[in-house]
Amino acid sequence: MEQSPPPASPASASAVRVWDRPLIMLPLFVLIAAVGGLFGSFTNGSLLLVMAVGGTMVWLGLSGRVARRPAPKSLSRGAVWWLAPILALALVELYAFTRNSPEAYPTLSLLADPVLEGYLARATAYFLWLTAFWGLVRR
Repeated sequence: MEQSPPPASPASASAVRVWDRPLIMLPLFVLIAAVGGLFGSFTNGSLLLVMAVGGTMVWLGLSGRVARRPAPKSLSRGAVWWLAPILALALVELYAFTRNSPEAYPTLSLLADPVLEGYLARATAYFLWLTAFWGLVRR
């Protein structure tokens, strides 16, 4: 009598997935960033693209349809130093927001607008956002 094969384990199921590998995802991110670079800042098209791609990534992360990277057991002492610039930028943004005067105290997004006017800078910013968010989804 023939025995049926054992059910696939989660590890072998993730080995079958080839769509979430960097060889597939990075060119896809380049394509999405190339399209995203066509839209200006705060336009309806850019909002729809960010919502669609971001929503898809959130859904993929929450549904468990992507292979997960193992989280580190503990952070190194050097990782704490990454909090200093993040905290400094957050305080600058909060201070500018509370002053309610964009001319005297511009927010970081207003300061970035002249840089992001060009297509290449916008496309690069989209690509960096996509790869950073994808790294978070895979954790």
